[in-house]
Amino acid sequence: MLIEFSVGNYRSFKEQVTFSMVAANLVAKDKKLDENNVFEIDDDLKLLKSAAIYGANASGKSNMAKALGFMRWFMINSSKETQSTEKIGVEPFKLDTETEAKPSFFEIVFLMNNKRYRYGFEATRDKVVSEWLFYVPKSRETKLFERKEDNIRVSKTYKADGIQQKTRHNALFLSVSAQFNVQIAERILDWFTNTVKVVSGLDDRRYRGYTVSCLIDNENKDEILHLLKKLDLGFSNVKVKESKFTLDSLPNQLPDEIKNFILKNVEKEAISVSVQTIHLKIDRKGNSVSTELFDLDDQESEGTQKVFALAGPLVDTLKDGKVLIIDEFDARIHPLISRAIVEVFNSKETNPSNAQLIFMTHDTNLLSNKLFRRDQIWFTEKNRYGATDLYSLAEYKVRNDASFESDYIKGRYGAIPYIGNLNHLLDSHV
Repeated sequence: MLIEFSVGNYRSFKEQVTFSMVAANLVAKDKKLDENNVFEIDDDLKLLKSAAIYGANASGKSNMAKALGFMRWFMINSSKETQSTEKIGVEPFKLDTETEAKPSFFEIVFLMNNKRYRYGFEATRDKVVSEWLFYVPKSRETKLFERKEDNIRVSKTYKADGIQQKTRHNALFLSVSAQFNVQIAERILDWFTNTVKVVSGLDDRRYRGYTVSCLIDNENKDEILHLLKKLDLGFSNVKVKESKFTLDSLPNQLPDEIKNFILKNVEKEAISVSVQTIHLKIDRKGNSVSTELFDLDDQESEGTQKVFALAGPLVDTLKDGKVLIIDEFDARIHPLISRAIVEVFNSKETNPSNAQLIFMTHDTNLLSNKLFRRDQIWFTEKNRYGATDLYSLAEYKVRNDASFESDYIKGRYGAIPYIGNLNHLLDSHV
């Protein structure tokens, strides 16, 4: 389970922001929100099942998802997919002379096997400046390792002596430890690989392959089809067709280099996959008489294609209690579908494994005290320095029965664009 995530330029009050899934000590308007939207870890810790992040364009919403996505990738791959001369893919804050030379800061707090872990690192484009891993075996936080550039101190529990010298300046010690079979590191990276997913709602086609593979392998197939039917996308079923093709069967007008690229690493033949939706055909009396197949790519809307692409990750997340972060959640899908997906996560019945959904959105229809507690609503806003401020609605003195959507549009919580006078936009004399 995700507890907190922090990112920014370390020790800079202007730059570091923290997002938390810890439930605040408040009472929602409807007690059902507390019963459904919150789950208890122990007497001292309750977590949220979902959270929405709002803000104007260019306010930093997407950067939160990108930062977590980069952190996840760097943890998993820095020891095996980077060379000693490669730059680290961090982006320093360039609008402040004080912070532009400082390292970027990443820290995440999470639950794995019922234990709380806190892991983080600081890095510039050239090197990892510091890195740390702590956990709570019983009641007190205990250090597993701590790094200051090339100086890495390891506890006996971590069992990684001798690996320090094998760690490059631009690689994470955690990642190197996993490469050398340190069990704690392996479990953490396995948790991040399989439990935390970061999805772009504008680039969702890349996730369609996962949904298709689930349908082919019958993994969560029934649940995926059930979800697609319940979201009223206009079709009754889905058909996935696999076709084998060889180099000779490709169109003659296709350049040889493209043919070779398509069949790269395939000796004789490859497999293409097409997805078709099944629609009912009716007669004059309204009776269904047969079915018609529509090609998902050519004959279905972009919104339908997006929901199909997300169906696999959504079901997988719900079924196994994982964490799903979706940027541009509302792009190309109807507000009622967005709301239905959120309601699935905010439910004991449909989310018994306490999966977590975090999304960035502009859809103010979801800003409702009937859907969210105040601590589930977050805002991003650029401050006077051009940096992102991140804050929760729980920080405001707001009545639980207030109209969150109306007050947000009126600017009472900030995080909206302040649009100038456009009356003379086309007046050439102004």
